[in-house]
Amino acid sequence: QVQLVESGGGLVQAGGSLRLSCAASGTIFSINGMGWYRQAPGKQRELVAFIASGGATTYADSVKGRFTISRDNAKNTVYLQMNSLKPEDTAVYYCKLVGYNVYWGQGTQVTISS
Repeated sequence: QVQLVESGGGLVQAGGSLRLSCAASGTIFSINGMGWYRQAPGKQRELVAFIASGGATTYADSVKGRFTISRDNAKNTVYLQMNSLKPEDTAVYYCKLVGYNVYWGQGTQVTISS
């Protein structure tokens, strides 16, 4: 079983920054990639950023140039540095691990005030 523990969410003013972390633990046979998704109230969950095992990254157009995803392979941890935050970034952010199976974290709330 794999567990994903997210941290770093909170309340910040527009223009501010937050850094999310997601640490994976348990029986991990392989990791094809890890990433972040978000879900705002009344909306579907959407991709924010994803980093593949080889290092290739994918970003949603809405966060390009503001968010940076990175990964510490030794720690099985993925980070999301979020800068220039906007009220529309407010959502619950979920960590995802793609390996032999797909695993999700419990989510961390990010709230951006205007």
